[in-house]
Amino acid sequence: MNKYDTAIIGGGLAGLIAANELAKGGNKVVILEKSGRLGGRAITNKKNGVFFNLGGHALYRAGKAFSILQELGVRIEGGTPSSKVNAIWNNQILPMPASPISMLSSKLLSWSGKMSLLGLAMKLNKIDTTTLRHATLRDWAEGEIPDPMVRHIFYALCRTATYTHDPDYQLAGPVLAQVQRSLKGVLYLHGGWQKIVDQLHEKAVQAGVHVVSGKDVKEIVYEDGKVQKLKFADEEYLEVSNVISTASASETYKLVRDAVHTVLKQWKDEARPSKAACLDLGLKKLPVHGRDVAIALDQPIFFSHHTVHAKLSDNGTLVVHMVKYNGPGESDPKADEQVLTATMNALHPGWEQEVVARQFLPNITVVHDYMHIGKSDRFTGPAVQGIRGLYVAGDWVSHGEMLADASAASAKRAAEAILKESQFA
Repeated sequence: MNKYDTAIIGGGLAGLIAANELAKGGNKVVILEKSGRLGGRAITNKKNGVFFNLGGHALYRAGKAFSILQELGVRIEGGTPSSKVNAIWNNQILPMPASPISMLSSKLLSWSGKMSLLGLAMKLNKIDTTTLRHATLRDWAEGEIPDPMVRHIFYALCRTATYTHDPDYQLAGPVLAQVQRSLKGVLYLHGGWQKIVDQLHEKAVQAGVHVVSGKDVKEIVYEDGKVQKLKFADEEYLEVSNVISTASASETYKLVRDAVHTVLKQWKDEARPSKAACLDLGLKKLPVHGRDVAIALDQPIFFSHHTVHAKLSDNGTLVVHMVKYNGPGESDPKADEQVLTATMNALHPGWEQEVVARQFLPNITVVHDYMHIGKSDRFTGPAVQGIRGLYVAGDWVSHGEMLADASAASAKRAAEAILKESQFA
């Protein structure tokens, strides 16, 4: 390999977006992916004609990922989830109060609770989330929502929008902003997120980006406070002027000699990864018609039938996704699978006779960090202070965004910083 302006460690969503942005700006770029396949957590596996994403995925129409992908000319094709939502409470399945009429007729709520939920719905649309700088989600909810059942509904909505169950540490402002985005529209992508990955890869190659798979970076070498080269596991070196690491904070920390003296140690030590157990099923049919979305209010569980309006199979097989949000801690995979299976039994008894394909992912990392109390810096990256030419991007490199939006926005910020710096080099 020749010398490059920028090397990108990781060929997931953030790496591919950064590569496209840099190539548009005239940068000579190489993507280094240690596995044999691009995409990271955005890859889609195919089993018996069924497309399974790696855990839960949704593209928010009001989010950064949607707008950045559109700017790059990526075709975004998909469908919206069902608007009919069920609530699971105390082993009962009841309609979720999602509209003014359903709120008034809901059996979940008392009359005062119905009024409280209506007030909350209006408040969520109007609140300026940037004013909530230090309050945790729990603090905000306990102070603003007096009715206990309405709080259960609110927490369930927050879990679903953020894929995270950590109300005592999550900052209220970013969570509420994410809920606002989710209420403006969600897409499940035809063919899964692999369709996005493949388009980004194709556009990057057309723009001159060099993509290398199976190349494991072992060290980001810097001298006199400036990136010089990369060292690989096979002892080869590559000269570069800039590096964007899309690995996690802890993985990036390991790549930098004497990282203990850099902001990377702070980022690593303060990160709170969000974990989840996911069960995806390909089914010949759903036993109970109309139960396409369900949110548990007394457990951190969400169920969604993705193929109501999205195409995720070659043969008409239905695809459903279930997730148990575990927060930052470890969990018992067997117990999680049993809980998800029991929930599926309650929603769709007899489903096991309809299975075409199955995928269980125990305690996967949904995001490597999110905005929470205890972080020294409100925003992360894109530059790594003290090491010129080193940048970070990924789902944990947030300026208020979450999930894929954080990956896309941080990738663009890193690329823009490099292009701006190159103008003055």
